[in-house]
Amino acid sequence: MSVVRDYLFGVGEDALEPGQLDTLDLLAAQHQWRMSELAEALRVDPSTATRAVQRLERSGLAERKPSDQDGRVVIVSATPHGLERHAAIECRRREMMSSMMAEFSYGERRELAELLDRFVASLDHFSGRLVDRER
Repeated sequence: MSVVRDYLFGVGEDALEPGQLDTLDLLAAQHQWRMSELAEALRVDPSTATRAVQRLERSGLAERKPSDQDGRVVIVSATPHGLERHAAIECRRREMMSSMMAEFSYGERRELAELLDRFVASLDHFSGRLVDRER
């Protein structure tokens, strides 16, 4: 798996962690984010989102600045370099998935999609029960 991880996330000092890539995915999908909204979209604490963004900033992939409308609000966005890096990673993801899915027939791909939908729904149900327990 380390070969796949290196292929997708890079190697050495340039390597991204999965959490950083999740953050970069969101930054590439939407031009600007309030830090609080980004944390909510990532389903993490604001401090965790801040650390992920700081690591992306150090790599030149993201930038933070005060909001023009409210100086107390921090806005984060991907840099041009971040968008280029994300596009390259996305290309490698598509190549990998296309290669993997080519091994399955149409019926098998359909069945796999249905099973994955059920799996995610089951995970959501379980996590909901955990939240209810904490209340």
